Amino acid sequence: MFHIFEKINNNEVYVIAEMSANHGKSLENALELVKKAYEAGADCLKIQTYTADSMTIDCDNDYFKIKGGLWDGYNLYDLYEEALTPYEWQARIKEECEKYGMDFLSTPFDKDAVDFLENIGIEAYKIASFELVDIPLIEYAASKGKPMIISTGMGSLEEIQDALDACKRAGNDQVVLLKCCSEYPANWADMHLKNIPDMKERFNVPIGLSDHSEGSLSAIVAVTLGACVVEKHLKLDGVKSADSEFSMSFNEFKSMVDDIKKTLSSLKGPDYTLTEGEARSTAFRRSIFAVKDIKKGDKFTEENIRVIRPGFGAKPKFYKDFLGKECKRDVLRGEPLKDEDII
Repeated sequence: MFHIFEKINNNEVYVIAEMSANHGKSLENALELVKKAYEAGADCLKIQTYTADSMTIDCDNDYFKIKGGLWDGYNLYDLYEEALTPYEWQARIKEECEKYGMDFLSTPFDKDAVDFLENIGIEAYKIASFELVDIPLIEYAASKGKPMIISTGMGSLEEIQDALDACKRAGNDQVVLLKCCSEYPANWADMHLKNIPDMKERFNVPIGLSDHSEGSLSAIVAVTLGACVVEKHLKLDGVKSADSEFSMSFNEFKSMVDDIKKTLSSLKGPDYTLTEGEARSTAFRRSIFAVKDIKKGDKFTEENIRVIRPGFGAKPKFYKDFLGKECKRDVLRGEPLKDEDII
């Protein structure tokens, strides 16, 4: 059973650790990343299912060269060859996720990848931002009747709606959209996180964040804005890959998960009732006290009563009601005054 909607319906945040290329071409590293994702508190480990040939063609002309950014100078085919997760590893990675009680998720990039993932028992599909416009792929994956998690980087409102409509045509309404900025790494000014509540209202589906920005700030802000899923890349220390530059270390990822839980805890409300701790703290509020000995029949003055801490006397808002009135009893300096002390 895939647990994303269980977590969402329980008002929790579902956290996805993206492996991507961070295995560094080593199955041992890939399995270690599963363990680290579990130890960091992730709910799910995600990989990608493609070959270089399913992504593009091996061509060196200018159309297929990357210019600028993290992968400047790469030929597309060579980049995908370097970054892919071999198909023969994927069932083993899924098995390792199951060993730790984590969900396993993958992003297919063509129909053959969907068929392969079906054969190894995939329970949900992730659609990458760059494939948001691949409606035939989305419709085919959605036709399998499993949860669809769709990143919306670069997507216009029309393109996002097209993807949702493709899922509906396939009879699949188990859709989560992820706000995403498809920059690597993403600048904070480009994150547009206020899209999250707007997307929730427009599309009436759960909204999360696929985050390529530095650190966990965007993830925490997203949660405060209603994101119920957070996806971040996780890397191993000392392993360089095509994605390691914008990926989180284990300690960073674990801290983010902890901060997400604290953020959710702090977002309770509206609730204006006092907590137990606040109720105890009321003893140290200000209230009306005698600051000199006062005899029965003496008048209360600014010299013999004051508003001070602690809070065992009458509330400060009644201070003027005391002034000029006679005292009903003998009061010693340092005693709290009550409403019934006024004659």
